Amino acid sequence: MVVLKEQKYHLYLSDDEYRRVLQSLIRLKNNLTAQGRYTDGVDDILCKIISAKKRKFKIKYI
Repeated sequence: MVVLKEQKYHLYLSDDEYRRVLQSLIRLKNNLTAQGRYTDGVDDILCKIISAKKRKFKIKYI
C-alpha cells in the first residue's frame, strides 16, 4: 500500500486580494444556495481562508 503525502500550498495575498477572494467565495456560495446545490466545498475553503495565519513581510525590489 502506497501512502501519498498531501501537498501543501501557500498563498500570499495583499489586503485587497484577500478581500476580493472572500467576496468571490461568498458570492459563489450565495449562487449555489439559490440554485439549491450543496455548498460544502465552498464552506471548507472559506473556513481555511478565514482561519489562516496572517503574516506581515516587506518586499524588496532589486
